[in-house]
Amino acid sequence: MKVSGDWLTRPATQTVLQMLEAGGVQAFVVGGCVRNALMGVAVGDVDIATAAPPDRVMQLAQEAGLKAIPTGIDHGTVTVVADGIGHEITTFRADTETDGRRAVVRFSSSLAEDAARRDFTMNALYADARGQVADPLGGLPDLEARRVRFIGAPLDRIREDYLRILRYFRFAAWYGDPDQGFDADALDGIARGLDGLAQLSRERVGQEMLRLLAAPDPLAAVSVMAQTGVLAQVLPGGSALSLGPLLAEEARLGLAPDALRRLAVLGADSPDLRLSRAQATRLALLHRLTGSAERAAELGWRHGRDIARDVLALRAASLQQPVSEADLRAADMGAAAKFPLTARDLMPRLQGAALGAALRAAEARWIASGFALTRAQLLDDLHD
Repeated sequence: MKVSGDWLTRPATQTVLQMLEAGGVQAFVVGGCVRNALMGVAVGDVDIATAAPPDRVMQLAQEAGLKAIPTGIDHGTVTVVADGIGHEITTFRADTETDGRRAVVRFSSSLAEDAARRDFTMNALYADARGQVADPLGGLPDLEARRVRFIGAPLDRIREDYLRILRYFRFAAWYGDPDQGFDADALDGIARGLDGLAQLSRERVGQEMLRLLAAPDPLAAVSVMAQTGVLAQVLPGGSALSLGPLLAEEARLGLAPDALRRLAVLGADSPDLRLSRAQATRLALLHRLTGSAERAAELGWRHGRDIARDVLALRAASLQQPVSEADLRAADMGAAAKFPLTARDLMPRLQGAALGAALRAAEARWIASGFALTRAQLLDDLHD
């Protein structure tokens, strides 16, 4: 079997691969780029694995006139720049010691050893410069069946890095076939390794959860996370019950998948996931507004069309009732409305706290009127 695509045939990548091959060492693109290409999914990063030790990679790059940067040389990684594009090249490795978060590795010249230390069979696929696929662990049948399966004994892989529990569900959401169910051995290993999730940093958990929830349809994966106890470990107080209704409402309203919106519907208050400041602020806003009394028009006026629609969808999921067309129109109208009064209109007759109170009262009347009251009408009301 072969893979192809601009990501592989572009001159920069071919230059790097051929540099290594000309030096008499094996070199392969590996992992996500091969997996995605075989699945017809867009390829992002292109990682290269080689039998050459890092110092040999540095030497070959310099002899070829390419810039080589020892970005992670202790772990076997050198970045080689060709045509302005950086390529991470990592020496084949084998784990010698793991603690559930980090691994101590030794360099290897064996493709099979390098494959055996990876997480899932569909990620242990390699391709040479011509696109010829090497499958040392039988990952192709799993990929064709869209079956996410750990390499070797699942609990062994999980104990090497407990983040693999969350990665399993992320891969199931993005690449698995929910109609085929979940691998029984994987779920058994996850259940037995559950306590190890406590070792993970909240930042790593947060990043993985957002990547999972950004999948087109994460419902099956999140539901199984809840059934196995994983969701309660990483998101105490969270529940998957309203996720299905939210996904249905997203589809009905034409809302693009949004990880924070979906995180909000899981219901945990202020989850400690070390989100960015902007993400944490938006998540807190969605939580607050979903439980607030602000009506659709006011949501649109105060927070804009996108936040208003997010909140209406979250409320609909909680109530398991679709958002009404009237609420959608009201939110859109509010988002487009322009309040006709300014503070200058009420000055100098009103100042300070009295001015603020008058503006707020006028704004409330204007919103209640469906944004219909004019500047003159609002001023008349204030003068009465």
